[in-house]
Amino acid sequence: MAKVLTPDICIIGAGSGGLSVAAASAAFGVPVVLIEKGRMGGDCLNYGCVPSKALIAAAKQAHMMRHGEKFGIGAVEPEIDFRKVNGHVHGVIEAIAPNDSVGRFSALGVHVIQAEARFKDDRTVVAGDFEICARRFVVATGSSPLVPPIEGIDSVDYLTNESVFDLKRRPGHLIVIGGGPIGMELAQAHRRLGSRVTVLEAAKALGKDDPELAALVLRQIRAEGVDIRENAKVAKVEKRGKTGIRVHIETDGGRKTIDGTHLLLAAGRAANAAGLDLEKAGIDYDAKGLKVTGRLRTTNRRVYAVGDVAGSLQFTHVANYHAGIVIRALLFRLPARERLRAMPWVTFTDPELAHVGMTEADAVKAGVKIRILRWPYAENDRAQAERRTEGHIKVVADRRGRILGATIVGANAAEIINMWALALSKGLNLRDVAGYVAPYPTMSEIGKRAAITYFAGVAGKPLVRRLVRFLRLFG
Repeated sequence: MAKVLTPDICIIGAGSGGLSVAAASAAFGVPVVLIEKGRMGGDCLNYGCVPSKALIAAAKQAHMMRHGEKFGIGAVEPEIDFRKVNGHVHGVIEAIAPNDSVGRFSALGVHVIQAEARFKDDRTVVAGDFEICARRFVVATGSSPLVPPIEGIDSVDYLTNESVFDLKRRPGHLIVIGGGPIGMELAQAHRRLGSRVTVLEAAKALGKDDPELAALVLRQIRAEGVDIRENAKVAKVEKRGKTGIRVHIETDGGRKTIDGTHLLLAAGRAANAAGLDLEKAGIDYDAKGLKVTGRLRTTNRRVYAVGDVAGSLQFTHVANYHAGIVIRALLFRLPARERLRAMPWVTFTDPELAHVGMTEADAVKAGVKIRILRWPYAENDRAQAERRTEGHIKVVADRRGRILGATIVGANAAEIINMWALALSKGLNLRDVAGYVAPYPTMSEIGKRAAITYFAGVAGKPLVRRLVRFLRLFG
């Protein structure tokens, strides 16, 4: 007979969003049950953000060893032990894992159940030997890699982000299906670690980003030897020999084949809604995830959804943001709503590509009269010192100087975008950014210099010049 639990909050999924809700709730002394059928920490810790950035860091180190001449340091071809690279990746995961562990959350007062969860009815969840009847539920089950309907895909071995970080032997020729952020990050990293890499994208690589700045990223990745084929539809895949892969593609130039050793699917993600028996709880959902209101409440008023499964932007920091909205609603009855206007995102290629707010195309589509402000890395002293002069910032503002968005391509773009995300979220204008004091020399100065260009024409205005001449009369 199942044991009945009656906590205040029951959370399904121990990824970023679920863990944040659980930790905050427990901190306020609220009884919480947390259910996870897989690894604590979810996709981000085990298969996504953490291992990918660890792999990218290893690849960057190899790249730097090959390109020391500009600093007067002899270039060397690194000896890459892919098994040890894999050890580095998993060592990083192991270092972070205790923060997300069952032990830590149990110590916080959270009742952790390691089992598969499903709804029994609109107010009960079954997990293992337990039935949980909570005041409120939070679904935080995340998403999984999408397997596209390609002919022959079920007959070949393929990699996704859930398996690529288990490789202990370097791929000879990695074929990546999908030219979005995940595909491009892993393509560049594997190329720098010595693999031959081909990327196949049905439309435009990095197509969701500002095309002007994305072009700089793609140019660099191509220069490093990655074969990026855009407008290439994958028609069929098949085995080639005992371990090889053959991919048939359709392009403007006709049908072609590409032979490789490994195939990586990076063509999007699907919400993890299957198996939850959402129908029994009266929760509507579709391929994008659970249908939620702006306050992240589902069609069952007792149930909320956060993170990827809520059908929003699929980033770890969005899941954390969602957790904050839900906590305010569950514990304090505050009417917080999802607002993504100032939500930043980053593609961690080299150079990095970071964005927040409206792009130029967004603003034009909205009919806003805008000013585009730019400043190049090449005009930044720190960038010159580090020989990282490729890239620039592009700021979108209205005619009154109100900041609408910013995109940065270049070194440390992921760090520099933070200031612009804060400025946008707090409604700051270009005068505010131009007026702050930046420490010298830092790459963040490129943002301030871009803001200053908004006022560049003031010095040449006749009225201003007459005012300056008049004030000089007073000594």
